[in-house]
Amino acid sequence: IMSNMLTPARTFAAVSFFIGELGDGLNYFQGLYLVGLGWNESAVGLALSLMGFTTLIMQTCAGDIVDKATIDRRLLLSLAALITAGSAMVVMFVREGNQDHMLMYVTKVLEGIASSFLAPCLTALTLANFGPEQFDSVLASNVFWGLVGYALSATLVGAAAYVFYPNIKLCFLVMGVSAVAASAFAKLLPQGDPRVGSGFAAERETDEVEYGDHSKNENASLFRKREIQQASSYWSVFTERRTLILCLTGFFFHFANCNVVLVLGELMGQGDEDGDADQAKRNAIPLMAVATLISQFFMCSAVSLGDRFTKQGVGRKTLFLSGIVTLPLRVALIILWRNSGPKFLLLTQILDGIEGGLFRVIYPYMVVDLTFGTGRFNVVMGMTNSFFWFGRTCSTLIGQYVVEHWGHANALFGALIISFVPIIIFGLFMPETLNTRGNNSEPEDNISLTDEKITNDQCTQMT
Repeated sequence: IMSNMLTPARTFAAVSFFIGELGDGLNYFQGLYLVGLGWNESAVGLALSLMGFTTLIMQTCAGDIVDKATIDRRLLLSLAALITAGSAMVVMFVREGNQDHMLMYVTKVLEGIASSFLAPCLTALTLANFGPEQFDSVLASNVFWGLVGYALSATLVGAAAYVFYPNIKLCFLVMGVSAVAASAFAKLLPQGDPRVGSGFAAERETDEVEYGDHSKNENASLFRKREIQQASSYWSVFTERRTLILCLTGFFFHFANCNVVLVLGELMGQGDEDGDADQAKRNAIPLMAVATLISQFFMCSAVSLGDRFTKQGVGRKTLFLSGIVTLPLRVALIILWRNSGPKFLLLTQILDGIEGGLFRVIYPYMVVDLTFGTGRFNVVMGMTNSFFWFGRTCSTLIGQYVVEHWGHANALFGALIISFVPIIIFGLFMPETLNTRGNNSEPEDNISLTDEKITNDQCTQMT
Protein backbone atom coordinates (compact mmCIF):
# COMPACT_ATOMS: atom_id res chain seq x y z
CA ILE A 1 0.00 0.00 0.00
CA MET A 2 2.80 2.39 0.94
CA SER A 3 4.61 1.75 -2.36
CA ASN A 4 1.40 2.47 -4.29
CA MET A 5 0.82 5.72 -2.40
CA LEU A 6 4.42 6.93 -2.65
CA THR A 7 4.93 7.30 -6.38
CA PRO A 8 8.34 8.70 -7.39
CA ALA A 9 6.88 12.19 -7.85
CA ARG A 10 5.19 12.10 -4.43
CA THR A 11 8.34 10.82 -2.76
CA PHE A 12 10.32 13.70 -4.27
CA ALA A 13 7.65 16.09 -3.04
CA ALA A 14 7.92 14.66 0.49
CA VAL A 15 11.72 14.97 0.53
CA SER A 16 11.48 18.53 -0.82
CA PHE A 17 8.93 19.38 1.87
CA PHE A 18 11.15 18.28 4.75
CA ILE A 19 14.30 19.80 3.24
CA GLY A 20 12.30 23.00 2.85
CA GLU A 21 11.58 22.84 6.58
CA LEU A 22 15.32 23.10 7.20
CA GLY A 23 14.97 26.57 5.70
CA ASP A 24 18.69 27.34 5.16
CA GLY A 25 19.15 26.65 8.86
CA LEU A 26 16.48 29.30 9.59
CA ASN A 27 19.25 31.88 9.31
CA TYR A 28 17.05 34.94 9.58
CA PHE A 29 15.41 33.59 12.74
CA GLN A 30 18.83 32.75 14.16
CA GLY A 31 19.99 36.29 13.43
CA LEU A 32 17.07 37.79 15.35
CA TYR A 33 17.59 35.29 18.17
CA LEU A 34 21.28 36.24 18.51
CA VAL A 35 20.46 39.95 18.50
CA GLY A 36 17.99 39.21 21.29
CA LEU A 37 20.75 37.49 23.27
CA GLY A 38 22.90 40.60 23.05
CA TRP A 39 24.96 40.15 19.88
CA ASN A 40 25.59 43.27 17.83
CA GLU A 41 24.61 43.46 14.16
CA SER A 42 28.19 43.11 12.90
CA ALA A 43 28.75 39.87 14.84
CA VAL A 44 25.46 38.48 13.54
CA GLY A 45 26.38 39.52 10.01
CA LEU A 46 29.77 37.81 10.33
CA ALA A 47 28.24 34.57 11.63
CA LEU A 48 25.72 34.37 8.80
CA SER A 49 28.32 35.49 6.26
CA LEU A 50 30.71 32.70 7.28
CA MET A 51 28.08 30.19 6.24
CA GLY A 52 27.60 32.14 3.05
CA PHE A 53 31.29 32.27 2.21
CA THR A 54 31.68 28.56 2.91
CA THR A 55 28.68 27.73 0.76
CA LEU A 56 29.84 29.86 -2.16
CA ILE A 57 33.24 28.13 -2.07
CA MET A 58 31.69 24.67 -1.77
CA GLN A 59 28.78 24.96 -4.21
CA THR A 60 30.79 24.37 -7.38
CA CYS A 61 32.83 21.60 -5.74
CA ALA A 62 29.65 19.98 -4.40
CA GLY A 63 28.07 20.07 -7.86
CA ASP A 64 31.17 18.49 -9.39
CA ILE A 65 31.24 15.79 -6.71
CA VAL A 66 27.56 15.01 -7.33
CA ASP A 67 28.16 14.85 -11.10
CA LYS A 68 31.03 12.37 -10.64
CA ALA A 69 29.65 10.55 -7.60
CA THR A 70 30.04 6.79 -7.60
CA ILE A 71 28.26 6.46 -4.25
CA ASP A 72 24.50 6.65 -3.96
CA ARG A 73 23.27 10.25 -4.23
CA ARG A 74 20.44 9.40 -1.85
CA LEU A 75 23.00 8.69 0.88
CA LEU A 76 24.72 12.02 0.21
CA LEU A 77 21.36 13.79 0.48
CA SER A 78 20.54 12.13 3.81
CA LEU A 79 23.92 12.93 5.34
CA ALA A 80 23.78 16.53 4.13
CA ALA A 81 20.33 17.04 5.70
CA LEU A 82 21.36 15.59 9.07
CA ILE A 83 24.63 17.53 9.30
CA THR A 84 22.96 20.78 8.21
CA ALA A 85 20.30 20.48 10.90
CA GLY A 86 22.74 19.39 13.60
CA SER A 87 25.04 22.34 12.91
CA ALA A 88 22.18 24.83 12.82
CA MET A 89 20.76 23.61 16.14
CA VAL A 90 24.01 24.51 17.94
CA VAL A 91 22.55 28.03 18.25
CA MET A 92 20.51 26.61 21.15
CA PHE A 93 23.72 26.38 23.21
CA VAL A 94 24.77 30.02 22.77
CA ARG A 95 24.72 31.77 26.14
CA GLU A 96 23.10 35.13 26.79
CA GLY A 97 25.28 38.15 26.14
CA ASN A 98 27.69 38.99 23.35
CA GLN A 99 29.67 35.73 23.67
CA ASP A 100 30.18 32.21 22.22
CA HIS A 101 31.14 33.73 18.87
CA MET A 102 33.62 31.02 17.95
CA LEU A 103 31.06 28.28 18.56
CA MET A 104 28.70 29.87 16.05
CA TYR A 105 31.44 30.67 13.56
CA VAL A 106 32.75 27.09 13.43
CA THR A 107 29.31 25.48 13.19
CA LYS A 108 28.24 27.95 10.48
CA VAL A 109 31.20 26.82 8.38
CA LEU A 110 30.20 23.18 8.87
CA GLU A 111 26.59 24.02 8.06
CA GLY A 112 27.70 25.77 4.88
CA ILE A 113 29.64 22.70 3.72
CA ALA A 114 26.77 20.29 4.37
CA SER A 115 23.99 22.47 2.95
CA SER A 116 25.94 22.84 -0.30
CA PHE A 117 25.03 19.25 -1.20
CA LEU A 118 21.27 19.49 -0.63
CA ALA A 119 20.17 21.16 -3.86
CA PRO A 120 22.65 19.39 -6.20
CA CYS A 121 21.68 15.95 -4.88
CA LEU A 122 17.95 16.59 -5.12
CA THR A 123 18.04 18.16 -8.60
CA ALA A 124 20.40 15.43 -9.88
CA LEU A 125 18.06 12.70 -8.62
CA THR A 126 15.11 14.50 -10.18
CA LEU A 127 16.80 14.75 -13.58
CA ALA A 128 18.03 11.14 -13.29
CA ASN A 129 14.51 9.82 -12.74
CA PHE A 130 12.40 12.01 -15.00
CA GLY A 131 14.78 13.10 -17.76
CA PRO A 132 14.77 16.47 -19.52
CA GLU A 133 11.21 16.02 -20.82
CA GLN A 134 9.49 15.82 -17.41
CA PHE A 135 12.12 17.69 -15.40
CA ASP A 136 10.40 21.09 -15.47
CA SER A 137 7.05 19.94 -14.07
CA VAL A 138 8.59 17.71 -11.37
CA LEU A 139 11.07 20.40 -10.35
CA ALA A 140 8.22 22.91 -10.06
CA SER A 141 6.48 20.44 -7.74
CA ASN A 142 9.69 20.05 -5.70
CA VAL A 143 10.08 23.81 -5.36
CA PHE A 144 6.41 24.21 -4.45
CA TRP A 145 6.52 21.64 -1.65
CA GLY A 146 9.87 22.95 -0.44
CA LEU A 147 8.27 26.37 -0.01
CA VAL A 148 5.29 24.82 1.80
CA GLY A 149 7.74 23.06 4.12
CA TYR A 150 9.57 26.29 4.84
CA ALA A 151 6.25 28.05 5.52
CA LEU A 152 5.26 25.36 8.02
CA SER A 153 8.70 25.57 9.63
CA ALA A 154 8.36 29.34 9.99
CA THR A 155 4.90 28.90 11.51
CA LEU A 156 6.13 26.39 14.07
CA VAL A 157 9.18 28.48 14.93
CA GLY A 158 7.17 31.67 15.30
CA ALA A 159 4.49 30.01 17.41
CA ALA A 160 7.04 28.27 19.65
CA ALA A 161 9.05 31.47 20.08
CA TYR A 162 5.96 33.38 21.18
CA VAL A 163 4.55 30.66 23.48
CA PHE A 164 7.84 29.76 25.17
CA TYR A 165 9.20 33.33 25.39
CA PRO A 166 11.75 34.12 26.78
CA ASN A 167 13.01 30.51 26.45
CA ILE A 168 12.62 30.60 22.67
CA LYS A 169 15.56 28.39 21.73
CA LEU A 170 13.27 25.35 21.75
CA CYS A 171 11.78 26.59 18.48
CA PHE A 172 14.92 25.46 16.62
CA LEU A 173 14.19 21.79 17.40
CA VAL A 174 11.96 21.76 14.31
CA MET A 175 15.11 21.50 12.18
CA GLY A 176 16.15 18.24 13.81
CA VAL A 177 12.76 16.63 13.25
CA SER A 178 12.73 17.82 9.63
CA ALA A 179 16.20 16.42 8.93
CA VAL A 180 15.32 12.98 10.29
CA ALA A 181 12.14 12.89 8.19
CA ALA A 182 13.98 14.05 5.06
CA SER A 183 16.60 11.36 5.56
CA ALA A 184 13.94 8.67 5.97
CA PHE A 185 12.10 9.64 2.79
CA ALA A 186 15.34 10.04 0.83
CA LYS A 187 15.96 6.31 1.22
CA LEU A 188 12.67 5.68 -0.64
CA LEU A 189 13.68 7.72 -3.68
CA PRO A 190 14.50 5.78 -6.86
CA GLN A 191 18.08 6.29 -8.02
CA GLY A 192 17.25 6.68 -11.72
CA ASP A 193 19.93 6.89 -14.40
CA PRO A 194 22.98 8.51 -12.75
CA ARG A 195 24.42 9.70 -16.08
CA VAL A 196 21.21 11.49 -17.02
CA GLY A 197 21.31 13.09 -13.55
CA SER A 198 24.69 14.56 -14.48
CA GLY A 199 23.27 16.14 -17.62
CA PHE A 200 24.17 13.47 -20.17
CA ALA A 201 21.75 12.27 -22.78
CA ALA A 202 20.67 8.67 -22.28
CA GLU A 203 23.07 6.09 -23.70
CA ARG A 204 22.22 4.89 -27.19
CA GLU A 205 22.75 1.39 -28.55
CA THR A 206 23.84 0.83 -32.14
CA ASP A 207 23.11 -2.21 -34.29
CA GLU A 208 24.54 -5.48 -32.98
CA VAL A 209 27.74 -6.78 -34.53
CA GLU A 210 28.36 -10.55 -34.56
CA TYR A 211 31.82 -12.01 -34.22
CA GLY A 212 31.95 -15.63 -35.44
CA ASP A 213 29.20 -17.91 -36.66
CA HIS A 214 26.84 -18.37 -33.74
CA SER A 215 24.97 -21.25 -35.46
CA LYS A 216 28.17 -23.33 -35.62
CA ASN A 217 29.86 -22.25 -32.46
CA GLU A 218 27.77 -21.70 -29.35
CA ASN A 219 30.71 -19.95 -27.70
CA ALA A 220 30.83 -17.27 -30.38
CA SER A 221 30.19 -13.86 -28.93
CA LEU A 222 27.77 -11.15 -29.97
CA PHE A 223 28.58 -7.57 -29.07
CA ARG A 224 26.42 -4.47 -28.95
CA LYS A 225 27.99 -1.12 -29.67
CA ARG A 226 27.07 1.38 -26.94
CA GLU A 227 27.61 5.11 -27.39
CA ILE A 228 28.91 6.76 -24.22
CA GLN A 229 28.97 10.54 -24.16
CA GLN A 230 31.97 12.25 -22.60
CA ALA A 231 31.60 15.35 -20.44
CA SER A 232 32.37 18.75 -21.92
CA SER A 233 35.45 20.53 -20.61
CA TYR A 234 35.15 22.68 -17.51
CA TRP A 235 36.46 25.66 -19.46
CA SER A 236 33.74 25.42 -22.11
CA VAL A 237 30.86 25.32 -19.62
CA PHE A 238 32.32 27.86 -17.19
CA THR A 239 32.99 30.45 -19.89
CA GLU A 240 29.70 29.98 -21.74
CA ARG A 241 28.36 33.51 -22.24
CA ARG A 242 24.77 32.86 -21.15
CA THR A 243 25.94 31.07 -18.00
CA LEU A 244 28.10 34.04 -17.02
CA ILE A 245 25.20 36.44 -17.61
CA LEU A 246 23.02 34.29 -15.34
CA CYS A 247 25.75 34.26 -12.68
CA LEU A 248 26.08 38.06 -12.68
CA THR A 249 22.31 38.53 -12.65
CA GLY A 250 21.91 36.26 -9.63
CA PHE A 251 24.86 37.85 -7.82
CA PHE A 252 23.48 41.39 -7.99
CA PHE A 253 19.92 40.24 -7.30
CA HIS A 254 20.94 38.53 -4.05
CA PHE A 255 23.38 41.34 -3.18
CA ALA A 256 20.45 43.75 -3.23
CA ASN A 257 17.84 41.41 -1.74
CA CYS A 258 19.33 39.34 1.08
CA ASN A 259 19.96 42.02 3.71
CA VAL A 260 16.56 43.57 3.03
CA VAL A 261 14.90 40.62 4.78
CA LEU A 262 17.08 41.07 7.86
CA VAL A 263 16.41 44.84 7.89
CA LEU A 264 12.68 44.16 7.60
CA GLY A 265 12.80 41.88 10.66
CA GLU A 266 14.84 44.43 12.62
CA LEU A 267 12.42 47.24 11.75
CA MET A 268 9.41 45.19 12.83
CA GLY A 269 11.17 44.22 16.06
CA GLN A 270 11.87 47.80 17.08
CA GLY A 271 8.29 48.62 18.06
CA ASP A 272 6.98 52.13 18.56
CA GLU A 273 8.95 54.76 20.45
CA ASP A 274 6.31 54.84 23.20
CA GLY A 275 5.59 51.11 23.09
CA ASP A 276 6.61 48.24 25.31
CA ALA A 277 10.22 47.38 24.36
CA ASP A 278 9.99 43.91 25.88
CA GLN A 279 6.78 43.17 23.98
CA ALA A 280 8.40 44.35 20.74
CA LYS A 281 11.32 42.04 21.42
CA ARG A 282 8.94 39.17 22.09
CA ASN A 283 7.11 39.85 18.83
CA ALA A 284 10.26 40.00 16.65
CA ILE A 285 10.49 36.31 15.70
CA PRO A 286 6.69 35.78 15.41
CA LEU A 287 6.46 38.82 13.11
CA MET A 288 9.32 37.43 11.06
CA ALA A 289 7.40 34.16 10.85
CA VAL A 290 4.31 36.01 9.58
CA ALA A 291 6.46 37.82 7.02
CA THR A 292 7.87 34.48 5.91
CA LEU A 293 4.39 32.95 5.65
CA ILE A 294 3.16 35.77 3.44
CA SER A 295 6.17 35.51 1.12
CA GLN A 296 5.98 31.71 1.01
CA PHE A 297 2.29 31.78 0.09
CA PHE A 298 2.94 34.07 -2.85
CA MET A 299 6.08 32.15 -3.76
CA CYS A 300 3.99 28.99 -4.06
CA SER A 301 1.50 30.87 -6.23
CA ALA A 302 4.30 32.25 -8.40
CA VAL A 303 5.85 28.77 -8.80
CA SER A 304 2.51 27.33 -9.90
CA LEU A 305 1.94 30.17 -12.36
CA GLY A 306 5.50 29.90 -13.65
CA ASP A 307 5.04 26.18 -14.29
CA ARG A 308 1.68 26.78 -16.00
CA PHE A 309 3.01 29.56 -18.23
CA THR A 310 6.05 27.43 -19.11
CA LYS A 311 3.78 24.63 -20.29
CA GLN A 312 1.93 27.21 -22.42
CA GLY A 313 5.20 28.19 -24.11
CA VAL A 314 5.95 31.49 -22.36
CA GLY A 315 9.69 32.19 -22.54
CA ARG A 316 12.12 31.88 -19.66
CA LYS A 317 13.33 35.46 -20.10
CA THR A 318 9.85 36.95 -19.79
CA LEU A 319 9.04 34.99 -16.63
CA PHE A 320 12.42 35.58 -14.97
CA LEU A 321 12.31 39.32 -15.65
CA SER A 322 8.76 39.46 -14.30
CA GLY A 323 10.17 38.25 -10.99
CA ILE A 324 13.26 40.38 -10.57
CA VAL A 325 11.61 43.68 -11.58
CA THR A 326 9.54 43.56 -8.38
CA LEU A 327 12.65 43.92 -6.18
CA PRO A 328 13.21 47.71 -6.54
CA LEU A 329 9.49 48.32 -6.01
CA ARG A 330 9.57 46.26 -2.82
CA VAL A 331 12.62 48.04 -1.43
CA ALA A 332 11.11 51.44 -2.25
CA LEU A 333 7.93 50.54 -0.35
CA ILE A 334 9.93 49.41 2.70
CA ILE A 335 11.77 52.76 2.68
CA LEU A 336 8.46 54.59 2.41
CA TRP A 337 6.76 52.56 5.16
CA ARG A 338 9.74 51.93 7.45
CA ASN A 339 8.20 54.00 10.27
CA SER A 340 4.59 52.96 9.62
CA GLY A 341 4.53 49.81 11.73
CA PRO A 342 4.58 46.06 11.01
CA LYS A 343 1.26 45.93 9.15
CA PHE A 344 2.52 48.00 6.22
CA LEU A 345 5.91 46.34 6.19
CA LEU A 346 4.35 42.90 6.03
CA LEU A 347 2.54 43.84 2.81
CA THR A 348 5.88 44.17 1.03
CA GLN A 349 6.37 40.43 1.44
CA ILE A 350 3.83 39.87 -1.32
CA LEU A 351 6.40 41.20 -3.79
CA ASP A 352 9.13 39.13 -2.12
CA GLY A 353 7.03 36.03 -2.78
CA ILE A 354 6.52 36.85 -6.45
CA GLU A 355 10.20 37.56 -7.13
CA GLY A 356 11.41 34.58 -5.10
CA GLY A 357 8.98 32.09 -6.59
CA LEU A 358 9.71 32.94 -10.22
CA PHE A 359 13.46 33.08 -9.56
CA ARG A 360 13.51 29.67 -7.87
CA VAL A 361 11.55 27.83 -10.54
CA ILE A 362 12.83 29.47 -13.75
CA TYR A 363 16.53 29.58 -12.88
CA PRO A 364 16.99 25.74 -12.81
CA TYR A 365 15.05 25.49 -16.07
CA MET A 366 17.58 27.78 -17.70
CA VAL A 367 20.55 25.85 -16.30
CA VAL A 368 19.18 22.60 -17.76
CA ASP A 369 18.61 24.42 -21.06
CA LEU A 370 22.23 25.55 -21.05
CA THR A 371 23.89 22.34 -19.89
CA PHE A 372 21.89 19.27 -20.87
CA GLY A 373 24.11 17.18 -23.10
CA THR A 374 27.35 18.47 -21.54
CA GLY A 375 27.45 16.17 -18.50
CA ARG A 376 28.11 19.23 -16.33
CA PHE A 377 24.61 20.07 -15.11
CA ASN A 378 25.32 19.96 -11.37
CA VAL A 379 28.69 21.67 -11.53
CA VAL A 380 27.12 24.59 -13.42
CA MET A 381 24.26 24.65 -10.91
CA GLY A 382 26.95 24.81 -8.26
CA MET A 383 28.87 27.57 -10.01
CA THR A 384 25.79 29.75 -10.45
CA ASN A 385 24.78 29.10 -6.84
CA SER A 386 28.28 30.14 -5.75
CA PHE A 387 27.72 33.51 -7.40
CA PHE A 388 24.30 33.75 -5.75
CA TRP A 389 25.73 32.92 -2.33
CA PHE A 390 28.53 35.42 -2.85
CA GLY A 391 25.86 38.05 -3.42
CA ARG A 392 23.95 36.95 -0.33
CA THR A 393 27.08 36.92 1.79
CA CYS A 394 28.22 40.37 0.66
CA SER A 395 24.69 41.65 1.24
CA THR A 396 24.55 40.34 4.81
CA LEU A 397 28.10 41.34 5.76
CA ILE A 398 28.15 44.80 4.16
CA GLY A 399 24.46 45.47 4.76
CA GLN A 400 24.60 44.79 8.51
CA TYR A 401 27.76 46.90 8.78
CA VAL A 402 25.92 49.78 7.11
CA VAL A 403 22.93 49.27 9.45
CA GLU A 404 25.15 49.42 12.52
CA HIS A 405 27.06 52.54 11.48
CA TRP A 406 24.63 54.50 9.26
CA GLY A 407 21.19 53.11 10.02
CA HIS A 408 18.49 51.10 8.31
CA ALA A 409 17.47 53.81 5.84
CA ASN A 410 20.91 54.07 4.23
CA ALA A 411 21.17 50.29 3.96
CA LEU A 412 17.83 50.23 2.16
CA PHE A 413 18.77 53.07 -0.21
CA GLY A 414 21.92 51.16 -1.16
CA ALA A 415 19.85 48.03 -1.84
CA LEU A 416 17.44 50.07 -3.99
CA ILE A 417 20.25 51.31 -6.24
CA ILE A 418 21.81 47.85 -6.62
CA SER A 419 18.40 46.25 -7.37
CA PHE A 420 18.34 47.82 -10.86
CA VAL A 421 21.64 46.21 -11.89
CA PRO A 422 20.37 42.60 -12.38
CA ILE A 423 17.39 43.88 -14.37
CA ILE A 424 19.68 45.75 -16.76
CA ILE A 425 22.15 42.88 -17.15
CA PHE A 426 19.52 40.20 -17.75
CA GLY A 427 17.19 42.34 -19.84
CA LEU A 428 19.87 43.58 -22.24
CA PHE A 429 22.24 40.64 -22.59
CA MET A 430 20.46 37.34 -21.81
CA PRO A 431 18.95 35.55 -24.84
CA GLU A 432 15.92 33.29 -24.63
CA THR A 433 16.80 29.67 -23.73
CA LEU A 434 13.41 28.01 -24.26
CA ASN A 435 13.57 25.09 -26.75
CA THR A 436 17.39 25.01 -26.73
CA ARG A 437 17.68 22.03 -24.39
CA GLY A 438 19.93 19.26 -25.70
CA ASN A 439 21.73 21.48 -28.22
CA ASN A 440 24.82 21.91 -26.04
CA SER A 441 26.86 18.75 -26.72
CA GLU A 442 29.48 18.20 -29.40
CA PRO A 443 28.72 14.68 -30.70
CA GLU A 444 31.85 14.06 -32.71
CA ASP A 445 34.21 15.04 -29.92
CA ASN A 446 32.23 13.89 -26.89
CA ILE A 447 31.02 10.40 -27.82
CA SER A 448 32.98 7.18 -27.58
CA LEU A 449 31.94 3.65 -28.55
CA THR A 450 32.31 0.66 -26.26
CA ASP A 451 31.55 -3.01 -26.87
CA GLU A 452 29.01 -4.64 -24.55
CA LYS A 453 29.03 -8.44 -24.65
CA ILE A 454 25.63 -10.05 -25.07
CA THR A 455 25.03 -13.40 -23.38
CA ASN A 456 23.63 -16.46 -25.11
CA ASP A 457 20.32 -16.00 -23.28
CA GLN A 458 20.07 -12.46 -24.59
CA CYS A 459 20.85 -13.72 -28.09
CA THR A 460 18.02 -16.24 -27.81
CA GLN A 461 15.61 -13.54 -26.61
CA MET A 462 16.50 -11.28 -29.54
CA THR A 463 15.88 -14.07 -32.03
